[in-house]
Amino acid sequence: MELDSASAIQLAREAGSVFMATVQDSTLEGRAPKKLPAGVKVIDVDVHAHESPALLAPYCEMPWRKSLELVAGAPERYLDIPFFAPQMAVWSPPFPQSGSERRQVVTSSAQMRKDLDELGISIGVIFPDNLLLLAALRDGDYATAIARAYNRWLVDEWLGEDNGMKGAIVAPSQNPIAAAAEIRRYASHKHVAAIYLPSCCVDPMWGHRSYDPIFEAAQETDLPVMLHSVTAIFPVFPFNLNGFNTMFSAHIASHGISMVANLLSMMETGVPARYPKLRIGFSEAGLAWVPWLMMRMDKEYKERRRELPFLTDLPSTYVRQMFFATQPIEEPENMKDMATIMGLFGGENSVMFASDWPHHDFDHPSKVLQIPVSPETQRNILCDNAARFLNLKEQR
Repeated sequence: MELDSASAIQLAREAGSVFMATVQDSTLEGRAPKKLPAGVKVIDVDVHAHESPALLAPYCEMPWRKSLELVAGAPERYLDIPFFAPQMAVWSPPFPQSGSERRQVVTSSAQMRKDLDELGISIGVIFPDNLLLLAALRDGDYATAIARAYNRWLVDEWLGEDNGMKGAIVAPSQNPIAAAAEIRRYASHKHVAAIYLPSCCVDPMWGHRSYDPIFEAAQETDLPVMLHSVTAIFPVFPFNLNGFNTMFSAHIASHGISMVANLLSMMETGVPARYPKLRIGFSEAGLAWVPWLMMRMDKEYKERRRELPFLTDLPSTYVRQMFFATQPIEEPENMKDMATIMGLFGGENSVMFASDWPHHDFDHPSKVLQIPVSPETQRNILCDNAARFLNLKEQR
């Protein structure tokens, strides 16, 4: 069954309403509170603007503008445009990219504001669509030009009003010096709230010392970095997933394992220790992987700590200082298990709500209400943790 955007919102709203109408009084023994804590404004740390080649072309310098103009004529599948967002996937998800009745994209700030209002979200942090695959581009000059064009477009077309839209500027992994310059260029913009680190197909991974200029600029400007992944089949670890036969397997591995791999990479080179004021977030991998990795790292650290000379404490200590977005949130049969998982890594102080709107697998804010935690923890997940991560003083 295919749903348009409005129908998807309505179904999500109805599902949330049915749930809210049937839960009992708030307890911590398996039932969620009836309603949001009073005065909570929902901050969504992951919504997506659609940046087609045609839209970015006017913001791109020559000669790469001509490349975007040519690519603009290529058929566009779901997050898959040759030479712009190269999936190299065996499968193409059957989700249409455009059409008045089958919208899977948001192309304007006004439309995003309307959608978020329907979802009950006050603030949305904008990430790209096609540039989720930016790290897969092998030509560094081309990738850097696209990143610069996107940042110009984002600020000009999406962040010009005080309408609850915040932006994550993209830091191209192919050129860390240029990425650092982009960070410093936009850091003072009042609606630039984060730095997006493309993690899908990134090579080398984000712990490599070549990326130090990016982390230095982020710490200097007090902007957090957010790693964000997506599904791809690509000859770079951990996206060399050609051994799988289904999207079922590839989707699980490409999101979760890429976050595990990149966090390990950052830990083994001491990124959180060498940049102690840097706020690090992970998006679109759910939460269940965090306590598993934290415990495995602590065990290995006790046996191999000489390999990690930069760390002055257990890896779990650094993980507890990081932030993790909910989407796509795990849905165990008993949602009490989610409360247990979050408790294992101090998630009450580090988990942030993310919807992934308008992608097909987005999560409604009501999903958080199904986790049997206290109203204070609900407030933290839906608002306060993100406000600290993004340094939104007006929301704290």
